[in-house]
Amino acid sequence: MRLRIPPPILMLVAAGFMWVLDHWMPLARWIAPPWNRVIDVAALVRFRKAGTTVNPLDPSKASYLVTEGVFRVSRNPMYLGLVLLLIGWAIWLGSVSSLVVPPLFVIVITVVQIIPEEQALHERFDQEYAPYQRRGARWIG
Repeated sequence: MRLRIPPPILMLVAAGFMWVLDHWMPLARWIAPPWNRVIDVAALVRFRKAGTTVNPLDPSKASYLVTEGVFRVSRNPMYLGLVLLLIGWAIWLGSVSSLVVPPLFVIVITVVQIIPEEQALHERFDQEYAPYQRRGARWIG
């Protein structure tokens, strides 16, 4: 399996689309604080400690299945972090119209990245991944 578009690029495209919506079709405005990137950093640290790849374009190169730390709460904490960034960006932009994009991003990233990634990890770590998949939520829980 070769994925072609890195998830952070998809997130940036979504963020750009949100900016366009905010500027051309703002539905309502509010003021809110900016977001942080704690989840993404915690996930990257776990991957580095495990000595495995963080490259989402070729999950078959993973040398270790990380299930500890933030991966106990979410099987995809980095993608969850991207969604939270988009929600934070929507709040920063201050219009309701930009809130349409994060749910669309969740659908797109699930179809084009997460499902193929899960298939690759299942093939690579069958004995470990199947139980992990059953006990851990795809997004959060």
